[in-house]
Amino acid sequence: MPQPSKQDTELLEAALAGFLQLRERIEEKIADLRGRLGGVSTSYFAAPANSSRRRVMSAAARRRIAAAQKKRWATYKAKQAKAAPKPKRRVLSAAGRARIVAATKKRWAAYRKAQRGGKEA
Repeated sequence: MPQPSKQDTELLEAALAGFLQLRERIEEKIADLRGRLGGVSTSYFAAPANSSRRRVMSAAARRRIAAAQKKRWATYKAKQAKAAPKPKRRVLSAAGRARIVAATKKRWAAYRKAQRGGKEA
């Protein structure tokens, strides 16, 4: 990219200075309007006071918080275990199973008979 001449540089610097003054006037007008509306009169372009600061927590504090959370979960799980005991599983007797098997065989036999009867008819 070609370097601008000295005259071009001066022209660009003057334009930049003019735009900066224009921005300052606009910011003042915005602050005035916000003041009239009862809002904050700070500049629109100003950064928040503590935007770059982060909260720092020590390792010991993190361990204390983790231990407290584990204790809360243990208490919660203990209450859940006491509140709803698991129902005992039912056991199917041999006679009951034999009845189910016999009924199933009977249904399948009837189904197959109906299928054969439908094709021959």
